[in-house]
Formats: sequence, C-alpha cells, structure tokens
Amino acid sequence: MSDTILADQSEPPSKRRTSHQKPPSTDHLSWEERLADVVTPLWRLSYDEQLELKQKHQERILSQLSRNLSGDLQSQSPSPVRSKLSFPVLPVLPSPVRDGYRNKSTISVNRGVDGNPKTVGFYVGTGRKGNIVCVNGDHLLNMPEKHKLVARCYQDFIRLSSLESCLLFHTGGHWREVTVRTNAEGHTMAIVYFHPQTLTPEEVAVHKANLVDYFTRGPGSLCQLDSLFFQESTMTRCTHEESPYQLLHGQPHIYEEVLGFKFRISADAFFQVNQAAAEVLYSTVRHLCVPNPEEGGGSTEVGGTLLDVCCGTGAIGITISPRVDRIIGIELIEQAVEDARHNAALNNVLNCEFVPGKAEVVLPGLMSKLSPAGGGLVTAVVNPARAGLHHRVVRALRNHPAIRRLVYVSCKTDGEAMRNFRELCCAPDLQKKLTGEAFSPTLAVPVDMFPHTPHCEVVLLFER
Repeated sequence: MSDTILADQSEPPSKRRTSHQKPPSTDHLSWEERLADVVTPLWRLSYDEQLELKQKHQERILSQLSRNLSGDLQSQSPSPVRSKLSFPVLPVLPSPVRDGYRNKSTISVNRGVDGNPKTVGFYVGTGRKGNIVCVNGDHLLNMPEKHKLVARCYQDFIRLSSLESCLLFHTGGHWREVTVRTNAEGHTMAIVYFHPQTLTPEEVAVHKANLVDYFTRGPGSLCQLDSLFFQESTMTRCTHEESPYQLLHGQPHIYEEVLGFKFRISADAFFQVNQAAAEVLYSTVRHLCVPNPEEGGGSTEVGGTLLDVCCGTGAIGITISPRVDRIIGIELIEQAVEDARHNAALNNVLNCEFVPGKAEVVLPGLMSKLSPAGGGLVTAVVNPARAGLHHRVVRALRNHPAIRRLVYVSCKTDGEAMRNFRELCCAPDLQKKLTGEAFSPTLAVPVDMFPHTPHCEVVLLFER
C-alpha cells in the first residue's frame, strides 16, 4: 500500500454516488472537516462500523473472483444479491491501535486557506481543477502528535526563510514537502525535500545550515529529531541513487521491532505504516505460509524453501525464517536489499538470500534453485505494490510445479491484483504460456492496517 497520504482518494463504498445523483454540498463544512473527509473518509463512523463496511467490501470483491473462477460472468453490475463465495473470508482482523498509528507521513507545502504559499499540510482539491488548498493536519485522527509537531515547526522555519516555497517546478521556489518517520519508541526522522533551481552548492549549504540550526538549537529543537535528512531534487520523486539523501544531523537510521525481530529503517525504506497492525499482518502471513500446530494450524509442515517476491526490507522472510530451511527474497530497490541483508545479520538470521532486480527478470533464472536436491516444500509469498505482479512473474510462479502454496498480500484486491488472481487460478492457457497446474483460493484474511480510511490489506492463500 502506498504510504503517502493523498487528498484525492476515492470515497468509501457506502458514500459512492450513482451518476444521476448530485454531489452533496460541502459549503457548510469547515476546512478541517473537508480534509478529514479526504484523508480519513470513515472518521465519522465507530470502529465497529468501519470494520463492517470493510468486511462487506472485501466479500463483494472476492465474490467476483469466485464468480470468475466458476465461469459465471453473466453480470458485472452491482447486485443486491452477491455471488456465493467459494472460499471463506474471515472477519477483518482489527488494528490494535486506531488513532495516531501512522509511523510515516509526507506533508505538503502549498497555498493555505489564507493564501499563504508557505503552508504545510494536506491538499483539498486537485491540481487538474486548479483548486488546491493546503490545510493543516493537526486534527487528523491517523497522525501521531510528533508528526504534527514537526509539520508545525517546518512551516515556521520556511516562513522565516528568505527562500520561497516550490509550488510548481517551472515557476521557481525551493522548499517542498517534509516526510516524518517515527518508531514505537518515539525516535523521529525528518526528510526535507528541496528544489535547488539555479542556486549554487555554496548557496544551498547556507540554507542547509539554517535548517540544522533551527531543528537543533532553535524552536524546532522541541521535535527532538534523531535524524534530519535533506534531498535536493528537480523531480517529484527520486531514489537515493538518483539524488542522495544527505544526513544533516543525527543517526542514519531508526529501528523498529516486529514479532521480536529488529528492523533498520532508512530514509527511503518501505515499512508498513502501522507497526502494531504490521505484527497482526506478518503473523497472519507466517501462519498461512508455514502453519504451526501450536497456533491451531493442524499441520506439522516445517522446513523447505520460502520464495519472497517483492520482499522490501525483508520483514516477511525474516519473521518466517525460524520455520523454514531457506529464504530467497527478490526486490527491485537496491537500498531495500541492503536493508534486508543488514536486517538478517542484525537478527542473526543465516538462512536468507536477497537478490536485487526486477522480479520478472530475476525470477525465471532462480526457479532451478527452488527445488532442493531430493525435493522439498516450496512456498511463495508475494507482496506487490498496487500495480500487482508482472505477468511474467505470475507465469513463473504458476508454471513451477514445486510451489504448492502461495500467499498473496494485496493492498487493493479490486485493482490489478484481480488479474493476477485470475491468471494463477484459470485453466491452462497455451496462448498466455500458463501451462502449470492451476492454484485455487482457499482462504482470505483481511487485516485493517488503515483505520478511518476505506483501505484494507487482504492476505489470500492459494493452494494446489
């Protein structure tokens, strides 16, 4: 799941309008209410109501998968009677923490309600319509107080600065958004993004020094930053390789603990934004990958190989490592692979191998390694971004006979993931080179990682 808070997220299913209905007026709402409706659309509902809404939404989506697999494709239109699910969907596992749960927030800079272009907050409106207003996020339920404090201080700093904020790259300006990362112990990392425009490195250095002074000796010292990073960029987003994250103050990393394992968090590393719910998610994935009789799994299957596709910083593989003989992780982002290798060493996990590269390029060549001499269990776990898996990755997984169990972690089951599900489970298709035995979905477990929003992670178990 993308972990940047966006202001144009779709409405929850219960609020969607049909085409003949007029949109409700928001004129009577405060700017704070409008922003809350964009960032946390379910904030007015009780938590039980939120879970019920998410449960029905996931059952509706997954019934479509059941319908596709049964060949019953007569109607894709909404119907009051849902198709019967061919596999169980368990009740949504709740987040242990409902408010202030985000450990990462990216906070924008733009014109505020009063027209001040140095306002730090979140967008109401869209660039396409030209009606963006930047609204302070102090009232948002999903943000912790530390993130709100850093945002307020950053706004104070850029308003004191002689440099303008950068609203549109081609119109000049320099100060851009700030990302704040925290861990369960309260350690805090801030990353300031900056457009150099035509400034010389010496001129930029003066403003970097001012930034450090403000957050270490000035009013911003209230934030007690453990790390302060600075990235100069002429693009909306760029990697550490394209433009290095410059450590201006403090430690290069913060650390987080999940299920008894410790993980290093770099400036641009992916990590689940809700640490408490991540423990629920990873324990669910671990149980489905390698059932443990002590957890009620009813299986004595242990050992074998775990193939971890889109492994990120190695969290899933490392938390499963005691139950398997070997783990092979694949990840596109090189910095994440470095973090994964570091995390394995940090936890004295010796049975993990992490391979950098595109999964669709790396995976076919790895397939010969998956079946150990004399056979053995092979389980695959995939945790892709919203775009889902590349069709060549699906083909490689589908066509390898040793993979009997596949666990798919999806942040958007009604998106490209549905195409992945169909290709994993359809009849053999020579045209698509899907020649292996089909998988079947046998269980779905939704996990609420994002209270007050319509989003939900779903863990699906496929077997053959």
